[in-house]
Amino acid sequence: MGAQMATFTPPFKPPIPPKEMVHHPDHYNKGEFEVIDVIYDWNLNFSLGSAIKYIASAEHKGNDIEDLKKAKQYIEFEIENRLSK
Repeated sequence: MGAQMATFTPPFKPPIPPKEMVHHPDHYNKGEFEVIDVIYDWNLNFSLGSAIKYIASAEHKGNDIEDLKKAKQYIEFEIENRLSK
C-alpha cells in the first residue's frame, strides 16, 4: 500500500445567521462586552440596567437623542426611588 496524503480541511465556519433583533442584536454587541453581560456582572437593577442599555445603543440605532432621553428617564426613576427610601 502506498502512503496516504494528508488532506487539508479548512476550519469550520458556521453560517452567518440573519440579522438578529431579539437575541444578541447588533446595537447591544459593540465592542468586547454585550450589554446584558455588563448588567448581570454589575448586578444592576431594572432602572440602572435600562439606562445602561439605552446609553450603549444610542450611537448604533439611528435615534441617539431618543435613546439618551430614555436613559435619562430611567436614571431619574432610580434617583426618585432612592430619595423615597
